[in-house]
Amino acid sequence: MKTYKFISWNVNGIRAVDKKEALRWVDKENIDFLGLQEIKAQKEQIPQTIFDREYKNTLVNSSSNKGQSGVALFTDIEPIKHCTSPHIDILDEGRINEFHFENIAFFNVYFPNGQRNEERLEYKMAFYNRFLEHLENLRTEGKSIIVCGDVNTAHKEIDLARPKANENTSGFLQIERDWIDKFTSLGYIDTFRHIHGELTDKYSWWSYRANARTNNVGWRIDYFFVSEDLKDKIKNAYILDKVMGSDHCPVGLEIEI
Repeated sequence: MKTYKFISWNVNGIRAVDKKEALRWVDKENIDFLGLQEIKAQKEQIPQTIFDREYKNTLVNSSSNKGQSGVALFTDIEPIKHCTSPHIDILDEGRINEFHFENIAFFNVYFPNGQRNEERLEYKMAFYNRFLEHLENLRTEGKSIIVCGDVNTAHKEIDLARPKANENTSGFLQIERDWIDKFTSLGYIDTFRHIHGELTDKYSWWSYRANARTNNVGWRIDYFFVSEDLKDKIKNAYILDKVMGSDHCPVGLEIEI
């Protein structure tokens, strides 16, 4: 058994984060899996200067729409299998790293945002459903599941500073929250809540407007979920809200495997 450290961060542009030297802290941490979302870059555009540590595997899934979305996964672990799950990310927006190791299927995901229009909200919900169906199939095959990323939905009122004001905003619509209810009812554990219970005022995203971060007017939309069979292996889960450089902050998971 080993305790693995996972970090997930929506960097909102990896080149912008590099200019701020906002990933340099990675060199001080012993991170086994670093999953980044919204990198907004092709693999060859990722700066060599983001951090000094050289991971053996850098897996990048860039969007077909250049300068948008995209995910990247850094690890020294050798995958049994890795792919981009194109049957889920059907618009080829660079939303998924699927990485199998041991008996685990690990996913680094940038879930769609539904705020643009009704059509985009429908796509987000369809993406959620395709993703869940895929996970359930993997569990049927005997796989354990770890999911990290920007889910783009706050689950409960405790997960955002102003729930009443956002009841009609995508990211806190009842239909989106119902999907997370369904997800957790099927045995996927919200690791932060598993460790911290009903701890309030802990968020992972803040608008750039109106001094939202300074005033901690935020949303918890970045998560680590694990399948129920890993529940007793969770050692820690946390939000690194002091790390700056994006409108999101990193979230972490330490789990025994």
